[in-house]
Amino acid sequence: MSVLVTGGAGYIGSHMVLELLGAGEDVVVLDNLSTGFRKVVPDAAHFVEGNVGDMALAGRLLREYRIDAILHFAGSIVVPDSITDPLGYYQNNTCNSRNLLASAVDAGVPHFIFSSTAAVYGEPETIPISEDAELHPISPYGSSKRMTETMLADTARAHPLRYVALRYFNVAGADPSGRTGQSTPRATHLIKVASEAAVGLRAGLDVFGTDYGTPDGTCVRDYIHVTDLVRAHLDALRYLRSGGESTVLNCGYGEGFSVLEVVDAVKRVSGVDFPVRTVERRPGDPPALVAGAGRIRDRLGWKPRLNDLDTIVSHALSWEKHLKDLRSEG
Repeated sequence: MSVLVTGGAGYIGSHMVLELLGAGEDVVVLDNLSTGFRKVVPDAAHFVEGNVGDMALAGRLLREYRIDAILHFAGSIVVPDSITDPLGYYQNNTCNSRNLLASAVDAGVPHFIFSSTAAVYGEPETIPISEDAELHPISPYGSSKRMTETMLADTARAHPLRYVALRYFNVAGADPSGRTGQSTPRATHLIKVASEAAVGLRAGLDVFGTDYGTPDGTCVRDYIHVTDLVRAHLDALRYLRSGGESTVLNCGYGEGFSVLEVVDAVKRVSGVDFPVRTVERRPGDPPALVAGAGRIRDRLGWKPRLNDLDTIVSHALSWEKHLKDLRSEG
């Protein structure tokens, strides 16, 4: 049996492929390379270039490789872009997921792990956020992911398919061994952008709003190391294979840091005092998102190993230095 990783040439997906291979899994990667990179997919994985919404292609792969689990990472993730291009996000995140789910049902795939997001909560009334909190997404990105969660729940009630939907908080960092990291152009993730500024790949950093109702006026987020995140997916896979019921789980540490605290951490770890400019708020940014992180530990037995902001920043900085070296060599 094999595992299909959609979006396996992207940031989180490429880390997942490494984790699965390290666990002895046979891995198939499906990625259209719109934002991913073929070179980060190890030769030990079977790589197929294509769109997850292509039902003929997906159906062939699911049968040819005898797939028993799909880990679905493929999708669009930039909140401001979703506000200006909502239909594009509903196509890529919701319609394509619907087609992939239909292919899974048709091929009899029993297990599905979905890359969801804390953006489904919108602006929660209570922090930290429980999985039982009401869902009120404030961006098409969050809405597109919520729709897919709904499709998963309905599909699991109608067919012999069980799933885990993992609601990511803010994913950051890079593989501790330097094998892969976040390479996407025009990235908007704070730790990556700040790390680019620290190594000289950006002139500085913009802070979007300092008038939020938080201790220092900037947004507060729960940052989770990408390696801990993909280990949670591996735990979810083992959970489903052992007969676990369908579930939705937050992926975070349960601790929040403000934008200014993160900027200070990047400056401290890098030793570089890069320029920081305050600009207007961005649409779609809630003041605070911090995970209620108990359920995933109880249900999956997940134990984070890299839950330290300076460690996350250090690995992100190392990856940015690597990317800078590659540019200078090119």
